[in-house]
Amino acid sequence: MQAEDFKGRVALVTGASRNIGRSIALGLGALGASVMVHALKDRAAAEEVASAVRLAGGEAEAILGDLADPAVPARLLQGTLERFGRLDTVVANAAVRPHAALQEISYEDWRNVMAIALDSVFLLAKASASALAESDRGAFIAIGGLTAHTGAKDRIHVVTAKAGLTGLTKALAHELGGAGVTVNCVAPGLIETARAGEAPAHHASVTNVLGHLGTADDVAGAVINLAGPRMRYVTGQTLHVNGGAFMS
Repeated sequence: MQAEDFKGRVALVTGASRNIGRSIALGLGALGASVMVHALKDRAAAEEVASAVRLAGGEAEAILGDLADPAVPARLLQGTLERFGRLDTVVANAAVRPHAALQEISYEDWRNVMAIALDSVFLLAKASASALAESDRGAFIAIGGLTAHTGAKDRIHVVTAKAGLTGLTKALAHELGGAGVTVNCVAPGLIETARAGEAPAHHASVTNVLGHLGTADDVAGAVINLAGPRMRYVTGQTLHVNGGAFMS
């Protein structure tokens, strides 16, 4: 990937204040992109990432919003266009990953996970479709997960939401392909990230053929390639980044 590949390009990255989202934002910034850095409510963390993007060579601004609110995706899009004037890439990374047994999950718990991890991606795609169509390299990239393809105990809401992204990716690829917009899903697995609390139990029971955990930068690399000029014939796909823990 060359720096000029993203000069003058604009990306919106949700959930970009830490871990995978942060690496995606920094990776795009290092290649010259302007990045709208979204976070739920931690302005200091979002501003830190925006500052790091600028130091890396890109432009950036932080924006906050709770994606459980159906009005927020359109507001993020509007804020991006007002600040940067265009949009080339959307990375729908924001999600929540609680773990609880089936009988402990309330309908409210279920709906909250769906709202953030699946519904907001639909709403973000709907809000950004026209702007992406105006780009000569429009790309919409959702961040899925390994358990969407393998299943996992005590995460029925998370597994279902992430599995839904696979279908949504294929449907959006059909919807937006005529406008030249590519739509893909990157599904990370066994990635070393900072977590609140203990890692999910399935992390201890799953191995991969490479024998080590991946990094947030490994996932960012896949996303940046899908957003770049050399993968414009790839759409409707789920790209697995898991060291061979799951092979499609």
